[in-house]
Amino acid sequence: MTQAQYRIGGLDIVAFTLGPAQTNAYLVGDPERGIAVAVDPAWDGKLIQAEAVRRGWRVTHIWLTHAHFDHFGGAAALSDASETPIPVALHPNDQPLWRMRGGASAFGFPEFDPGPEPTIALEHGMRMQLGGSGFEVRHSPGHTPGHVVFRELGAGLVFCGDLIFRGSVGRTDLPGGDQAALFASIRDEILSLPDTTRLFPGHGSPTTVGEERRSNPFLGGLAG
Repeated sequence: MTQAQYRIGGLDIVAFTLGPAQTNAYLVGDPERGIAVAVDPAWDGKLIQAEAVRRGWRVTHIWLTHAHFDHFGGAAALSDASETPIPVALHPNDQPLWRMRGGASAFGFPEFDPGPEPTIALEHGMRMQLGGSGFEVRHSPGHTPGHVVFRELGAGLVFCGDLIFRGSVGRTDLPGGDQAALFASIRDEILSLPDTTRLFPGHGSPTTVGEERRSNPFLGGLAG
C-alpha cells in the first residue's frame, strides 16, 4: 500500500494505491466541515476508514467511477467500519456489471464481497456536493458503459477513473468496452478542459490535461 496527500483549494485528498491491480482510491475531505467521500475505495476499506477517523472526518458517501471490482473492493469493509451506512453512487449503465461483482471471479476472486448496493443513480451533469465544493458528474463511456468522471472545476481537478492515465488510456478489451466511445469521452470530457486541470486517475500517478495533450502517445489527433 502506498499513500500520498494533496491540498487543492478547500479539499484535502489522500490517495491510496491498493489491492491486486494497484488501484488508486481517494479519500477526499472538506477539513473545515469534517466530512469526506471515498472515490473508488479499491481495497482495504478499513485503512481508508482509519485515515478518515485519524483526520476527524466522517465519510458520507462512496462515489464509483465505474463497476470493475478493483475499484470498489474496499466498499464492504469501509461501510462495515462506519458507524452509519454509507450510500454508494454509481451510473445505472454499470449496475449489471456491479451485480456480477465487477468481474471479480474472472480474475481469481470468487469470494469477493461487493459491499452495499449502489442506491444513488449518477446522471450526466448531476451535481454532487462535498461541503463547500461542488462536483459535476460527466458520463464518459468507453472503458465501461457506465463510466463517469467527477470534476470540480473551481479547484481545477478531475477524478477520472480508468478513462485516461498519465501517458496512457483505459483498456477497452473487457466486456462493455468501446474504443470509439472511449476516445470520444476523452475528447469531450478531458481535452475540453484547461491545461492546468489536474487529473487523478484510477491507476498510476496524477497528471494534468496539458501534459496529456502534449505527450500522451495514444491521443493522436485528439490532442491537437
